[in-house]
Amino acid sequence: MANARDVQLDALRAIAVTMVMYSHFFAAGGSSFWGHIGVRLFFVLSGFLITRLLLEARSAAAFEAGPALRSFYIRRALRIFPPYFAVLGFVWLFDLEQSRGSLVWHALYLSNFWYALRNDWTPWVLCHFWSLSIEEQFYIAWPLVVLLAPYRRFEQICIGVIALSLAYRFYWPVTANPALARDLLPPASMDALASGGLLACWRLRGAGLPQWMRLGWPAFAAAFLMIEWFVAAPPDPTLEWARWLLLQVLPLVPLMAIVAACSRGLGGIPGRFAELPPLLALGRVSYGVYLYHPILLSLAIKSQAWIPLNVSEQGPGRFLVASTATIVVASISWLVFERPLNSLKRHFPYVRRTQAAGWFARPAQAYAGGSPDGRTPSLDLPRTDARP
Repeated sequence: MANARDVQLDALRAIAVTMVMYSHFFAAGGSSFWGHIGVRLFFVLSGFLITRLLLEARSAAAFEAGPALRSFYIRRALRIFPPYFAVLGFVWLFDLEQSRGSLVWHALYLSNFWYALRNDWTPWVLCHFWSLSIEEQFYIAWPLVVLLAPYRRFEQICIGVIALSLAYRFYWPVTANPALARDLLPPASMDALASGGLLACWRLRGAGLPQWMRLGWPAFAAAFLMIEWFVAAPPDPTLEWARWLLLQVLPLVPLMAIVAACSRGLGGIPGRFAELPPLLALGRVSYGVYLYHPILLSLAIKSQAWIPLNVSEQGPGRFLVASTATIVVASISWLVFERPLNSLKRHFPYVRRTQAAGWFARPAQAYAGGSPDGRTPSLDLPRTDARP
């Protein structure tokens, strides 16, 4: 059963996917910085939830790396693959936007490379798959790090990955023209994913955010909004790169602070808002919403003659119709298709339940190197199987 902290993380998923729908259905030009922030929030959530789950499994007395890795990949496949490949099958069947020529790339989770190499968002109907490809590439490598690396080095590994991702952005002669490669290649997103992993590491050893993050995140957020709203993109490539760099890096600390707060459970009015039933329901189906929303938009545009509202252009009509259709389809998909398959994950536990009440009892020192502060980690293995 999900505890309060994971309930509020469902609310964050809902907010993130709403930002994406706003960007693609309402914002001028079919994109806005809110959509990008929504994707970055998904990345931080994914890094946090996956890392926390694996570290908690690693702390169990009956932990074995091989079976845990096998279970991880099977469980992720059960959650991610069926609706993903159903979308690809639908696109292939109807050849939406003549997408068949690129389907092999998408089927191999190389969408980000497809768009980056061509520096073009064609076909648009599958352009959102770039972020799903990033996550899948992350899922392939990161569990090996979490489950096999010495625990005492794990925090340093997270910081190192973040540093390498930030360093990638400084290689502007190659990655900035501007070009899609600077946003879509894996190093451009590893900072957000590893930031979530760093949060999970801190949580496991009972630590909170560093003081400079707790006190400084509003300043980072304000600086980001000031640059986005009031500093126009300059024509000079070097200045344009500097502006882009700031817009990528500044939101990281606020996003980490928000995920950390909701993972602990917000109180008061923010907490009650984060636990509103409609918000939580949207969070539960957010993976489907993200998967299906461009498909539903494409179909809505083709059906404009039968729709009284204007869905052919960005605006309230498109947002209302396409968002409603997307949420309805995602909800049906979850109830009829995804949830039954998701329930099969119970057959693939991360740790063999051979010791009944004793398998959670492994102390923190049983990690390779021990927990840095000697505390026994929380091992309540909450639900983390909704889309990270």
